[in-house]
Amino acid sequence: MERKNPCSIFSATVPSVGAICVYNDMVSIARTHLDSIGGSNIPVAAVSTAFPSGRASMAVKLQDTADAIAAGAGEIDMVIDRGAFLSGRYMEVFEEIQEIRALCGEKAHLKVILETGELVTYDSVRKASFLAMLAGADFIKTSTGKISPAATAPVVLVMLEAVRDFYTLTGTRIGVKPAGGIRNTKDAIKQLVLVNETAGPEWLTPKLFRIGASALLNDLLMQRMKMRDGYYASPTYVTID
Repeated sequence: MERKNPCSIFSATVPSVGAICVYNDMVSIARTHLDSIGGSNIPVAAVSTAFPSGRASMAVKLQDTADAIAAGAGEIDMVIDRGAFLSGRYMEVFEEIQEIRALCGEKAHLKVILETGELVTYDSVRKASFLAMLAGADFIKTSTGKISPAATAPVVLVMLEAVRDFYTLTGTRIGVKPAGGIRNTKDAIKQLVLVNETAGPEWLTPKLFRIGASALLNDLLMQRMKMRDGYYASPTYVTID
């Protein structure tokens, strides 16, 4: 019996990912490989500003970001200083985001990771969301994926309400990226319903909504194999890591 290659499943109809997210030292490798296989339209996102802790001087955070952009990153995923935020030093957090935003300029989009699992309350999540958007974020992102809980439905709902209200106030649409803990296709569908029902269908585009898919990809591939073959294949037919 011939074993089908899962990498070729519906290759003509499956859209590309919104971005490939890597550590800084892997940016040039990812960019070179994507370009070599015709993926020049797929941006490389770099986790930056002392990811995942955010515990570094501003000089280090700026250099971290500059290195990623120089290596070809089209998106920067920065983490806020949760210690500063939780101790009420909001202007410090605001100014850090502003500085990274200025460094990104037109060269890279900025996603601001709130690390919602450490923000304690939904009020803090909403406050951090507005702070990031006012400071210049193109996207607000739930988590680094290193802290639990991460992208829970209530947290994503709060963030979606924040971007909806921000749009009402300013006319500017900001993206949302839930990341961490979304492990199967059913969970992903729930996220899409949240977006549609809260922010609206205008957000159902890679420019305004992404899902951190590190743990989701295998299940998504298996679901598409089920659509093609009529049965679930072994998980060993897809990548393990």
